[in-house]
Amino acid sequence: MKILVIEDDLEAAAYMTKAFREAGIVADHASDGESGLFMGSENTYDVMVVDRMLPRRDGLSVISELRKRGIDTPVLILSALGQVDDRVTGLRAGGDDYLPKPYAFSELLARVEVLGRRKGKPEQDMVYRVGDLELDRLSHEVKRAGREILLQPREFRLLEYLMKNAGQVVTRTMLLEHVWDYHFDPQTNVIDVHVSRLRSKIEKDFDRPLLKTVRGAGYMIKDEG
Repeated sequence: MKILVIEDDLEAAAYMTKAFREAGIVADHASDGESGLFMGSENTYDVMVVDRMLPRRDGLSVISELRKRGIDTPVLILSALGQVDDRVTGLRAGGDDYLPKPYAFSELLARVEVLGRRKGKPEQDMVYRVGDLELDRLSHEVKRAGREILLQPREFRLLEYLMKNAGQVVTRTMLLEHVWDYHFDPQTNVIDVHVSRLRSKIEKDFDRPLLKTVRGAGYMIKDEG
């Protein structure tokens, strides 16, 4: 994977690019909006990580211009502005994901990996499969080994997001954003309750577990059979 980091804080950028490279990701760096726009337009990247507050041209302007030029590279926005309205503004400007500062690099890495896979896996995939588990996004049917599994709407959205990112850790924050849309207190145990119910439905009476809890990180759905 090759990514572009547009970040004016040189110390933060150096740490970030070094950590990405240690994770096996090629990371280029631009230190201002104009340079970032030029590099993002002239080169091919799998993902761009864009700071919102940049000199010469702000991050949202960079993203908007890239989209006007027909460049659809997935963009993750970094910003100290973390309110819901700020996130909505960023996403409407053309961003694909939004991570407020301060953040843990492990979560940033997970999100970049998800966006990188999204570029190579078109959204028009209507059926997700993990082992013998199958989810049809059009009919909203879920089956395992040919047996129908009935899910509540929120459970379906949770499973859909996990299967879309099969084999990768999905953090609690990612679930908050994509399944619950921040509409509850993040300190509650609602995610754990729903994951527990979902696990019971898709694993009861079946031989192999699929839904795993990754301690201190989040959840992953994967077939290890």
